[in-house]
Amino acid sequence: MLFRRPDDDHLYEALVARDAALDGFVYAGVTTTGVFCRLTCPARKPKREHVVFYDTVAQCFEAGLRPCKRCRPLAAAGAADPLVEDLLARLDARPERRWYEADIVRLGHDPSTVRRAFNRRFGISFLEMARLRRVGLAVETLSGGASVIEAQQEAGFASGSGFRDAVTRLLGEAPAGMRGRPLLRADWIETPIGTMVAIADDHALHILEFLERTALPAEIRKLRKATGSAIALGRSAPIEQIAAELDAYFTGRSARFETRLAGHGTPFERDVWRVLRAIPPGETRSYTGIAHALDRPDAARAAARANGTNQIAIVIPCHRVLSADGSLTGYGGGLWRKRWLLEHEKLKFSRTGASHEPE
Repeated sequence: MLFRRPDDDHLYEALVARDAALDGFVYAGVTTTGVFCRLTCPARKPKREHVVFYDTVAQCFEAGLRPCKRCRPLAAAGAADPLVEDLLARLDARPERRWYEADIVRLGHDPSTVRRAFNRRFGISFLEMARLRRVGLAVETLSGGASVIEAQQEAGFASGSGFRDAVTRLLGEAPAGMRGRPLLRADWIETPIGTMVAIADDHALHILEFLERTALPAEIRKLRKATGSAIALGRSAPIEQIAAELDAYFTGRSARFETRLAGHGTPFERDVWRVLRAIPPGETRSYTGIAHALDRPDAARAAARANGTNQIAIVIPCHRVLSADGSLTGYGGGLWRKRWLLEHEKLKFSRTGASHEPE
């Protein structure tokens, strides 16, 4: 949790009162009905002994609960927060600006509220995001061949040592090492089941993962080493395209993904990923079935390993692979997300005949 949670008795009082102050921070699971709700849910309130409180949507799913149809807690998790949207718009308008808590106060916002809102949605505070945006501008300047001092000044860093420390923490190396190097862009994409991170160059998508995936930092380090590129916050054309395609996917309008993907992986891994992309939404396969599709019936374990190395979530649908007995098996984004994606596709796409394979 990103704040000190009240005890369960106080949370139950908040549930009964439909108190919006903690809405989105805590979820109420109802053991008698098997659903979980927002604290502001308008449904009839269960007895205290039938309520268990959870910090995240993930915990609710892992407890075997399903989202309430009255208060729609998943939709609430992905809903736009006016406070967040206002500050993001200001940051987009002037990404080079240095932000302080006093600036937030002058806008009429409580800094602790802003901090919680941004941490809940992005995993970092607004001030940290603003700092990273300024570092990203600096990296872009460095990748164009500018000197370190020019990049430092453009990013608004008064201290040379502070600038070097900031870039090093973000990129894993000193600013001088960024000069003249190719540039990758990284940005967040909001979805109903959590924030995703997209990394792309000007031509293709390299990474699309859920923010909580434990392997993400290692994937970024591997990508940086393989491409020799610097990574800065911002959007390129492939990120804009995949964001639009994900929106169509989550709203049930289309399961078609045409964003160009970078050619990472071994030849065998790419063959496995090609077979995965051919699985229609609403259907599943086993690792043995993947191996047979490759005419390599003895390669089920190798197919499972290739499935696990996939770093383009949803587009390369490794969530459509189950164990031989039909049960859910490991998924980097969490088993609750895998269950959600399979149910979403079965509901939205398996009967509509939606086109899913790239041309």
